[in-house]
Amino acid sequence: MQTTFDFEKPIADLQTQIEKVLQVQEKTKVDMSATINELAEKLEQTRQDIYSNLTGWQKVQMSRHPDRPQTFDYISMICDEFIELHGDRTVRDDKAIIGGFASINGQSVMVIGHQKGKNTKERQYHNFGMANPEGYRKALRLMKMAEKFNKPVVTLIDTMGAYPGLEAEERGQGEAIARNLLEMSVLKVPIICIVIGEGASGGALGIGIGDRVYMMQNTWYSVISPESCSSILYRSWDQKEKAAESLKLTAEDMLNNGLIDGIIDEPMGGAHQDAAIAAQNVKTKILNDLAELTKKDAETLVSERIDKFSNMGVVVE
Repeated sequence: MQTTFDFEKPIADLQTQIEKVLQVQEKTKVDMSATINELAEKLEQTRQDIYSNLTGWQKVQMSRHPDRPQTFDYISMICDEFIELHGDRTVRDDKAIIGGFASINGQSVMVIGHQKGKNTKERQYHNFGMANPEGYRKALRLMKMAEKFNKPVVTLIDTMGAYPGLEAEERGQGEAIARNLLEMSVLKVPIICIVIGEGASGGALGIGIGDRVYMMQNTWYSVISPESCSSILYRSWDQKEKAAESLKLTAEDMLNNGLIDGIIDEPMGGAHQDAAIAAQNVKTKILNDLAELTKKDAETLVSERIDKFSNMGVVVE
């Protein structure tokens, strides 16, 4: 059964009307093409009106759509080959973060990303995309391996945050994320980071330091989720829509504030409507940037990356 959000109800109603008219036409053999065309035009206009004016909270909902493509989906659609690598060589293999060497149009890269899972069993297996410290240490191990073999790194971000459990803190969750921020800042190979779904807090930032940082059109990136922000400020989740607007977490907000380098378009209605088009847009962006970034020497890459993040949040009066 397809998931429909409240704001998509006018679209669903029109689709239902079209289906009913088609059924009547089939049953009565009466030509109703004029009515169908009229409804189809109204449907297209309604889709344009709704999806062109989504609020912050509506984009958060879109980023969580159960059919939205995840890291494994993008890897299968973008990469010619993929060899998954496992483990942090210290504790265990964290299934919330996956990664390995891949080939994109003959270009070898290291792909690393969060994986949430599509059904209950998969979500439990991948811990809903919430990584433990060993997940970030695995990611760092793979990045250092990419640096050793002079291969670019591509990260795909989609997480509700790092795992907040007691055992994660005991094993050094904060230190693991901080270590990744430090090491990614000075990694001597190109890094491209793309938010493909949710980008929450340090859990997202732990693999989010790059020469190019992008967000897909219907994603969000913030220090805290709207629900958590609402629960802290208003002592309930009821103000999550208001919190989403205040956090300025959409791709447009992030671009306007100079925190990302660009927005990757999605098909009308979200990436889940046509995953192949969404994947092609991501692939094109990656290849275009790699063509530019691979021409730069390591010293230039690191210098520009440090300057890029150092300039964020600087205010001159």
